[in-house]
Amino acid sequence: MHSYSWVQSALATAAANRLATVSLLAAFWLLLAAAGMMRPHNIRYVARILFPLGALGALAMFCAAGSFLLSGSAPETMTLAVGLPDLPFHLRLDALSAFFLLVLGMAGAGISTFAAGYFRSGEGTAPGLLGLHYHVFLASMAVVMLADDAYLFMVAWEAMALSSYFLVTSQHRIAEIRQAGFLYLLMAHMGAVCILLSFGIMQGGGWEFTFAAMRGAALTPLRATMAFALALAGFGAKAGVVPAHVWLPEAHPAAPSPVSAMMSGLMLKTAIYGLLRVTFDLLHVRFWQWGLAALALGLFSGLFGAIFATVQTDMKRLLAYSSIENIGLILTAVGLAVLFAASHLPLFAALALAAALIHVLNHSLFKSILFLTTGSVLHATRQRSLGKLGGLIRYMPWVALFALVGTLAIAGLPPLNGFVSEWLLLQAFLFTPQLPHTFVNMLVPLGAAVLALTVALAAYVMVKFYGIVFLGRPREASLDQAHHSNWLERAGLAWLAAGCIAIGVQPQLALRAAGAVTGMLVGQTVAGSPSVWRIAPIAPEQASYSGWIFLSMILCVVAITFLAVRLLVHGRVRRAPPWDCGYRWQDARMQDTAEGFGQPIRLLFGAFFWMQVHLPSPADEQPRYRVHIEDRIRRALYRPVSAMVQRAADAVSFLQSGRLALYLLFSFLTLLVLLVFAL
Repeated sequence: MHSYSWVQSALATAAANRLATVSLLAAFWLLLAAAGMMRPHNIRYVARILFPLGALGALAMFCAAGSFLLSGSAPETMTLAVGLPDLPFHLRLDALSAFFLLVLGMAGAGISTFAAGYFRSGEGTAPGLLGLHYHVFLASMAVVMLADDAYLFMVAWEAMALSSYFLVTSQHRIAEIRQAGFLYLLMAHMGAVCILLSFGIMQGGGWEFTFAAMRGAALTPLRATMAFALALAGFGAKAGVVPAHVWLPEAHPAAPSPVSAMMSGLMLKTAIYGLLRVTFDLLHVRFWQWGLAALALGLFSGLFGAIFATVQTDMKRLLAYSSIENIGLILTAVGLAVLFAASHLPLFAALALAAALIHVLNHSLFKSILFLTTGSVLHATRQRSLGKLGGLIRYMPWVALFALVGTLAIAGLPPLNGFVSEWLLLQAFLFTPQLPHTFVNMLVPLGAAVLALTVALAAYVMVKFYGIVFLGRPREASLDQAHHSNWLERAGLAWLAAGCIAIGVQPQLALRAAGAVTGMLVGQTVAGSPSVWRIAPIAPEQASYSGWIFLSMILCVVAITFLAVRLLVHGRVRRAPPWDCGYRWQDARMQDTAEGFGQPIRLLFGAFFWMQVHLPSPADEQPRYRVHIEDRIRRALYRPVSAMVQRAADAVSFLQSGRLALYLLFSFLTLLVLLVFAL
C-alpha cells in the first residue's frame, strides 16, 4: 500500500511539473532497458512488447515537451539526490531543452514503432541486449537535454556514446563493422575531451560545475573565444562537421537501419543542442568572428556532403553523406544567427535561429524515413548496392510511397517540411546587407550562392536515390522475390511521413515552437502568421509562404488533369507499351546507373575526390569499368595520423611482453622518478 501511495504521489507531481514528467519518461526508458535482460533471447518479447512501449514513451515525451513549449511556461529546475558528494545532479527544462525533447519524442515514436517490426532473431546481438542498448540510448539523449550541470551532462554524453557504439557494432562478428565502431568511438571521445575542456574554461576556476554558475562567470574575450572554439570542435565532431566527419559514412552503413535513423535523425541533433546551449545560453558574450567561423564550416560541410553523396553507390553511405550536408545547413543557420546577434540585430538573429531549429525537426523526420525505408529494402532484397536494385515500386508500393515523401521533403520541394526551413534560411541570407561589417557584407553573398548550389545538389542526389532504387526495371533477377514490409514498419513510416506533410502544410506550429526558443536565446521572436493560411517571418509585404495554397494548387492540377483525360478519351482506358527510343531490345543493364548519375559531378568537382579508375582493355574476357573514390581529407589527414599512432604503439609493444621482472622494473623506475620530482 505504501509503494502504491508513492506511485500516486509521483504521478501527481508529474502532472503538475513537466520536468518531473519528462524525467519519469527517461527513467521509463531505462526501466525498459533493464526489462530487456529478463528474457534476453526472446525476440518476440523484445520486439512486440518493449519496443512498442518505448514508442509510447516517445509519444508521451513529444506531448509533454510540446505542451511546455506552446504554453510558454517558465523554466523548471530540479536537484536529484544522486551523484557524488557535494556534486548532485541538476535538471532543467526550458524552451531550448523542450524543443529538442519534442524532436526526440516525435521522431523516436516513429523509429521505435518501425523497430518493433524490423528486428529479427539471429541478427547479431541478442534481442534483449539490443533492447538494453537501444533504450539506454534514448534515455541518455533525453538526459543530455535535461542536464543543468557539466557533471551530469558528461555522464549522459558518454552513456549516449557507449550505447550507440554497441548498437553500431550489433553485427560485431564482421571485421569491417568492428573497425567502423572503433572509429566512431574514437571520434566521440575526442569530441568529449573538447567539450569537457570548454566546460572547464566556462567554469571559471571555482568548484561550481552547474550551468547557472557558468552563466554568471565573468570571462575575458579570449577565454570566451577559447570556450566557443572548443565547443564548436567537440560538438562538431559528434555532429559530423567537416573535417571531423570521417566516422559518419562508416558508422551508418554498419549499424542496423533503425539505429542509423536514430543516430542521424536524433543523436546528431544533441550536438546541435549542445552548441546552442553553450553559444547562446552559457556564454554571455558573442563576437561576429564566431559566427563567420561557424558559417564557413557549415557552408563547406554542406557542399562537401552534397558532392560526396552524388557519387555514392551504397544506399546508406549516400544517406550518411546527405546527413553531413544537412548538418552543414543547420550550422550555417547557427552561424548567421551568431553574426546577427553579435551585430545587435535580434530580429534577424531570431529568423536564422528559427531556420536552424525547424531544420533540426525536419531533418529528424525525413532522414529517419529514408534510413528506415532502406532497412525495408535491405530486408526485402538483401541488397544495399544501388547497382543491384531497381523497380521496387512494383513489389513494395507502400515503402516506395513513404520514401517518395521523404525524398521530396529532403529535396526541399513544397508543400513538404524541408522547403519551410530552407526558405527561412534563404530569407535570413537576404538580410545580411544589414550587417555593419563591410568585410562580412562582401563574403556573405558568396555564402548564399554556395547554399543555393548545395540545395540543388541535394535535390539531384535524391533524384538519383529514388530513381535508382524504386523506378525503372529490376537490375537483378532475384528482386522478383522482394517482399513488402510488415504493418509495424509501415505504421512507423506513416507517422514520420505525416509529420513531414503537417509541418509543410501548416508550419505555424513549428514556427511557434521555435519562437519560444528564440525568445529565450536572443530575446526576439519572428512574426508568427498573419493568418491561418500563411507565415510571414518578418513582414507580409516582404515575403510569405502558404503551404495550404501550394497543396490546393497541386490538388487542383491533379484533379483537372484527371478530368481532362477522362473526358478526352471518353472514360476508356488505352494501354500501350512505353516509348523505347526506337530501340526495342533494351534490358535492365541499359538503364541509368548510380555511377552514371555521379559522373558529371566527378568531372566538375574532381578536386574533392581521390579517384582510382580501372579501364578495361580489349583483351579482357569480362571487361569491367571500375572507379574507386576516397575522401581526400581522410586520406591526407587521418591516415598519416593513424599510421603514426600505429608505429608508436608497435614501438612500445614490448611493455606487454608478459615478463613479471620487467613489470617490477618499470614500477621501480616510476617510483624513483616520482621521488626525484617530489624532492
